[in-house]
Amino acid sequence: MSSTSAGIAFLVTLVVALAVVHVPFGDYMFRVYTSERNTAVERLIYRFIGADPKADQSAASYARSVLAFSAVSVMCLFALLLVQGRLPLHLDEPGTPMTAALAWNTAVSFVTNTNWQAYSGESTMGLLAQMAGLAVQNFVSAAVGMAVAVAVMRGFARCRTGELGNFWVDLVRGTLRILLPISVVAAVVLIAGGAVQNFHVHDQVVDTLAGARQIIPGGPVASQEAIKDLGTNGGGFFN
Repeated sequence: MSSTSAGIAFLVTLVVALAVVHVPFGDYMFRVYTSERNTAVERLIYRFIGADPKADQSAASYARSVLAFSAVSVMCLFALLLVQGRLPLHLDEPGTPMTAALAWNTAVSFVTNTNWQAYSGESTMGLLAQMAGLAVQNFVSAAVGMAVAVAVMRGFARCRTGELGNFWVDLVRGTLRILLPISVVAAVVLIAGGAVQNFHVHDQVVDTLAGARQIIPGGPVASQEAIKDLGTNGGGFFN
């Protein structure tokens, strides 16, 4: 099969799959964002962050929550990237030094879902920075975008009340009920297909069938690529 035929087959398969799942999945997402019931894990998170899941927010309050969460996310990721060399699972000799400018650029990019990556991930980021920093932002940055989209739709539907729902509820539910389950399934599929998923900080040298030697970087690739593709995050484990 030629590359053109393969591309056409992929597009047709994608369109058919979307046609099949868009109604049931849309119904599921509607229930996620409108249900008044919270799971035990969600209630624990709300209690930890001090959010009242029953309180609706005005447009101004919702926007402040989005900006506050994003600002804290940028600062936390920025700090994590700066100290990653002192954390477990770090690279002994990173190919690209993690300067303050690069850390800030990366933090802003991943938090805002900007799809910009100015480094080679496998030779710059330690595994803990990949998992606790970048992968987490792959989830929550996508969840923030989903929450804002839902808030906009609520704004049209509730134009007389001015209430847009609760950002913290939308954020948590979007992450736990939508993005996380799909990403788990996608990661399993990627692993079954041969994607790398381990905690090997150092590159592994293997012998190929042709008798040559190949260096394979290790790390939790499948789990990060799953949410990267789902959340349309451009930055990934590799360059």
